[in-house]
Amino acid sequence: MNPLEVWGGVECTVNRVGDRWLDQLSRSGHDRRHDDVDRLADLGVRAVRYPILWERLAPHSLDAVDWRWSDRRMLRLRELGIRPIVGLVHHGSGPRYTSLVDPAFPDLLARFARMVAERYPWVTDFTPVNEPLTTARFSGLYGHWYPHQRDSETFVRAFLTQVRGVVRAMRAIREVTPAARLIQTEDCGASFGTKGTARQVTFEQHRRWLTWDVLSGRLTADHPLHAWLIGAGASPDTLRAFADDPAAPDVLGLNYYLTSDRYLDESLERYPQSLHGGNGVQDYADADAVRARPAGIAGHEAHLTAAWERYRIPIAVTEVHLACTREEQVRWLIESWRAAQATRARGVDVRAITAWALFGSFDWNSLVTVDAGDYEPGAYDVRSTPPRPTAIAVAIRALAAGREPDHPALAGPGWWRRSDRFSYGPIAQVDGSPAGPPILIVGATGTLGRAFQRICAARGLRARLVGRRDVDIADPTGVDALIRRVEPWAVVNAAGYVRVDAAEQDEERCRRDNVNGPVNLAAACRRHGVALVTFSSDLVFDGLAEHPYTEQDEPHPVNVYGRTKAEAERRVLDLLPETLVVRSSAFFGPWDEYNYLACVVRALDAGDRFDAPADTVVSPTYVPHLVDATLDLLIDGEHGIWHLANAGAVTWLEFAVRAAAMRGRVPDGIHPADTARVWGPAIRPRFSALASVRGDVMPSLTDGLTSWVRACEERDAADRRRPLRHCLSDSDRVSAVR
Repeated sequence: MNPLEVWGGVECTVNRVGDRWLDQLSRSGHDRRHDDVDRLADLGVRAVRYPILWERLAPHSLDAVDWRWSDRRMLRLRELGIRPIVGLVHHGSGPRYTSLVDPAFPDLLARFARMVAERYPWVTDFTPVNEPLTTARFSGLYGHWYPHQRDSETFVRAFLTQVRGVVRAMRAIREVTPAARLIQTEDCGASFGTKGTARQVTFEQHRRWLTWDVLSGRLTADHPLHAWLIGAGASPDTLRAFADDPAAPDVLGLNYYLTSDRYLDESLERYPQSLHGGNGVQDYADADAVRARPAGIAGHEAHLTAAWERYRIPIAVTEVHLACTREEQVRWLIESWRAAQATRARGVDVRAITAWALFGSFDWNSLVTVDAGDYEPGAYDVRSTPPRPTAIAVAIRALAAGREPDHPALAGPGWWRRSDRFSYGPIAQVDGSPAGPPILIVGATGTLGRAFQRICAARGLRARLVGRRDVDIADPTGVDALIRRVEPWAVVNAAGYVRVDAAEQDEERCRRDNVNGPVNLAAACRRHGVALVTFSSDLVFDGLAEHPYTEQDEPHPVNVYGRTKAEAERRVLDLLPETLVVRSSAFFGPWDEYNYLACVVRALDAGDRFDAPADTVVSPTYVPHLVDATLDLLIDGEHGIWHLANAGAVTWLEFAVRAAAMRGRVPDGIHPADTARVWGPAIRPRFSALASVRGDVMPSLTDGLTSWVRACEERDAADRRRPLRHCLSDSDRVSAVR
């Protein structure tokens, strides 16, 4: 058996919602960047699932196909020795002149497929239609995509139309390229459930195999779903034709996500309304198994084994992607690799795993029904120009070379293997300390240090939080001793002098904490080969710019605090250029009683007047977003100065009024004031909004405020529940939640 390969994939969905097509290639910019193919080669992948999409090349007529885009990229793939697995329809319904319920769809697709084969006769691997079953469910059964129907008849019609298209497309292709292979992809998720939902679970367990069953000729009269399909409008002659003349895939492509495995439960009260559903006879909740099923997900290994035992056809995992934090994304990729290797060791013919969405994907959290701009990075983060390689790219290169990634942040299990994964059902039991070397967080008493500790724990990253009692960062000997003792892989400096006005009379102490401390940390990290993150401020600027400040703008501080921050940036980067220096601004968050918004809400609740500067513009920063983005950049190996603030520029007055309204407070008690009257004696820049030329990795201010409101409400609800929960026994707690 040949070594396990690593393939790549470009998220290329072109789905129709109403009369609008949502195009992932356009949204990621891949359709405009000619050099992206070279980025694929840089990952070391052997093959790539690549889109030559019907909707894009022939949107108006098959008599007017524009090959310019595909010609350039296919030629470059061939030059680089990357084998394309050509996709023709990816969650689409075809161009405007057809649809999934159009009887002409299969023949039109076959005509396009022949044209592609004739244009690129050296291509041998094809996926004419990606995930026919899933697309039919989303389009004909759930109503998300065109034609937006919610009935079994439309579902079956859309499904069989696509499968017929696959069969006819492959016949047309093989008339040109006889050795062409069908690599047929489908979501392989399994269904589980309670005893009360056993009948529906059994149905869905049969249904999940339909794409491969039909193509491989298994849908005979004794198939468990044969009668159901006929009852839903399938022609007996059509089903007989599939069974009599099978078009079995050459490779089964298993697409597997953390949301693929489902858990059905008739106890609706345990689940939010959004998960309630049914089959017309029984109502039940349909939840992610990872969040509700005690045993969790089935896992890659179980799915690979089940597919092999059912079909005995070579297998590839054709989509490995996770929308999560960076270390969890890589953990999921590694888990897929290990499962493939383990099943191969037992004789299962697994050919490859596929790192999916190499340039990320958009709005899959809403099943691509809206254009909200919610982006999930992949091996490259397209929010930077040019696209910035992430830790996923490093991991893919390692796997492609036959070795596992060894980043210290990867120690320990992914969240889907931890006991705090439950959203429904069992009460989460917090695991012990994460494994691996820690991140050393300096700044135990500050908002930022405590936020790092909290979020590292949630992300399964081992962390050690220290304060002034543990180390005086202005003492180089103490700093060096601490790093030798803790042996961290990274240091996050969240300490420092933060009283901007007091610094004007206490310059020596401010310089000691804000300059000497970071310099000592940088020197020790350099000696011990440890990564360093340290924080700076928007107050390094003078406020005279007419545009948001970027990393390319030169600092010109106007107060003592800003001068110490600017000096620290310069000296730390001179000493340790690999340092990640984060400039941020105007913190707000749910865990700090003294940040600006907490003071606003407290004043309004007390009926007090609150004066807010109306002449100073800033970029407020939601602390959890800041911490998550910083950790991702740290794990990616980024360095130098980065601006991290929620996208937006507002006065302190606008910020206060907007936040108060979102928290349900009447903002009448907030009054405009001059900055010099509210704060002083330190001069504040009148305009210190931040932007980034390195990458827009932070959400918008609206997203930040929305997250802040939600977190505050959850905190308040937890506070209201706390007295009750203290009086419950362990067994009572389970009963109370269930």
